[in-house]
Order: sequence, then C-alpha cells, then structure tokens
Amino acid sequence: MGDFDRYARLTAGLDAPFAVVDLAAFRRNADDLVRRAAGTPIRIASKSVRCRALISAALERPGFHGVMSYALPEALWLAHNGIDDILIGYPTVHRTALHTLSEDPEAAARITLMVDSPEHLAFIKTVATGNARIQVCLDVDASLRIFGQHLGVRRSPLRTPADVAALARTVAADDAFELTGVMFYEAQIAGLPDTSPAVRWVKRRSAAELADRRGAVVDAVKQIAPLRLVNSGGTGSVEISSADPVVTEVTAGSGLYGPTLFDKYDVFKPEHAVAYALDVVRRPAPRFATLFGGGYVASGPAKKSRLPSPTWPAGLKLLGTEGAGEVQTPVLGRAAEGLHLGDRVWMRYAKAGEMLERFEVVHAIDGDALSELVTYRGEGKNFG
Repeated sequence: MGDFDRYARLTAGLDAPFAVVDLAAFRRNADDLVRRAAGTPIRIASKSVRCRALISAALERPGFHGVMSYALPEALWLAHNGIDDILIGYPTVHRTALHTLSEDPEAAARITLMVDSPEHLAFIKTVATGNARIQVCLDVDASLRIFGQHLGVRRSPLRTPADVAALARTVAADDAFELTGVMFYEAQIAGLPDTSPAVRWVKRRSAAELADRRGAVVDAVKQIAPLRLVNSGGTGSVEISSADPVVTEVTAGSGLYGPTLFDKYDVFKPEHAVAYALDVVRRPAPRFATLFGGGYVASGPAKKSRLPSPTWPAGLKLLGTEGAGEVQTPVLGRAAEGLHLGDRVWMRYAKAGEMLERFEVVHAIDGDALSELVTYRGEGKNFG
C-alpha cells in the first residue's frame, strides 16, 4: 500500500493512462528467480518484458544469460542491437526475416530457430537463400497425458525419444542446419496456479513424468549430435526444471514483473513491480467510479483470470457485467466513495509484457527518482 502512495506522489504530474515499473522490486524479483534456479542460468523471455532497457538490466545481473525471443524479426532486431544469444521460442514462417537471417552470418551465429517437424526445415530452405548456416532447436511436447486427457498446451508433435531422434537425424544430415538444442515447456506446471489439491497433484505427477522422458529424449539426441542447450521451464516452474541435471538453462520473464497470474502459487511470491494508472472520469452512483481506458485483457482463455485487477485504493473490484473496457472501466467498492474526478486508480495486469503494447514508455521508479524507459512500442516495434 505504501508503494502505491509513493507511486502516486512521484507521478502526480503525469496524465493517465500510464505504466510504471518499480526498479527495486524488479531487481528483487530477478534475485529471487536466481535463487530459485539454484545455479542454472536463466534465459529471459522477451515476450514478458518488451522493453530493451529492462531486458538489458536483467542480463547484467549474475545468473541471467541469453534471451528467448518470440518472433524472428524481433530476434534480428535484438541481435543487431547487441544481444548475443537468442533462442526463438516458437517456429517461424516469416519469409523476409528468414531470408535476412540466411544472408547475415553474424546474426545467424547469434540466433537459434525453433522447429518441430521436417516441414519446418523444408520451409526454411525454400526462403533462406543465403549461405549462413541456420541453428535450430527441437521443441518437444512437455504436456502430461493421463486418464485419456492432454494436460498442457498444444505445441509440438514431438514427444517420444524416437520422435525427437528421427528429426535430429534429419537436421544432422543437412549441411544447411546445425542442431544446437532441445526445449521442453511444461505449461501445465509453469502456468497453472496452485488453486487446489488436484492441481498440486497434477503438477507433481507431471514433473515426475517429464523428468523421466526428458532424460530419455536428451540421451537419444546426444547419440546423434552434441547439444549446446537443454531448455525448460517458465517462471512458475523454475525450481522444478532446474533440479533436473539434464537441463542446462531455464526460461523466465513474467516473474520479473510479478503479474496477478502468480498471486496463487505456493512456492514463490514475486513482488508486483509493474502497474498502470487510470483516471476517474465519472461517478455514476455511490460506491461506483468510472475510469478512463484500462481494457487491457491478457491472452489465453477468455475468462476472469485474464482481466486486470484494481489494486489501489484497496477494496475496489471490476463489475461482472462490464469488466475492463476499451474506453471506460467502472469499478465498485466502498473505496469508490472517496474518489473524485481526476483521482487515480492503480491496476495490475494479469500476465506481463503484453501490457506494454499499450504504452510507448514505462515510467521507472527507483526510490524517489523517476525516469522514462522506452518500450518496444515506443521504438516503433510490434512483433505480433
């Protein structure tokens, strides 16, 4: 609560909507991720940060190394701005970017593409007309399959050691490519809050199954080619992934910002380092206030957990009939009785970096100092 008092005082002269990042909380969150990783290097998920200054600030801290990018045009841009080790977290069919990568040996040495099928390799070769050798990583399905159910995200068709080894042999036999790693993203652990005993059981069962299968996959691939990296995890599963001796690095990003997604995890509690402010523009009734803007809804299933949360003043909530709006967001609660036109309400986002697509700068608070950091959007970059 005191932090929001300070944020409000330092930003009183700004017109809302605007976003802030508390750099002290950001640094403490970074240190906590490093503690949880217990010596395993952390690769920063750029999609969860979307601000080059903050990506660089994290990379400067011991325990962090490399970036997981979400788009090849983004990776090329980061590489040209000095980032050395970039793993694309998702396959790409961006023709122009693939052509550019193949024509730029320096960028190709810094960037690793993600693939999960021979079709990806064939597509890359049809548009990558340059001579640069393309580094690739194999994306392996890390979901849990139990009682006839698929628990996890729908990503790669690769699952068994035989599946992965077959594609590894295809890569190793083609001089256009270099096999550098394998990746496992256990979304059903990393992205699932600890809301019930059943969820906790699923996460334990999934972690045990994946540890066995991940080891078998890595052993199979190492019979075909040496691996530079075995990537796993997300903010919600850092300690679980890093405990596996075959994992060489974990990925995290959202934990630097501490969005509401992580409020219900058992083993860690990041601080809320990022928030945004909205102005009160109406008082339609007692206990109601209407805010300008604020309809910043996170990706994923369209449900309440993806909505932003009014956080300060305490005691406000969104209306179930309206939610967070494109132009106005009504809030309800006893605290609304004390709000006047022009007063501020502070909101927390459900996820992380997506929020910054709404803002050209994020106002950085460090103690009582206030500065501006330019976001991807502020640099004129939008990668989807």
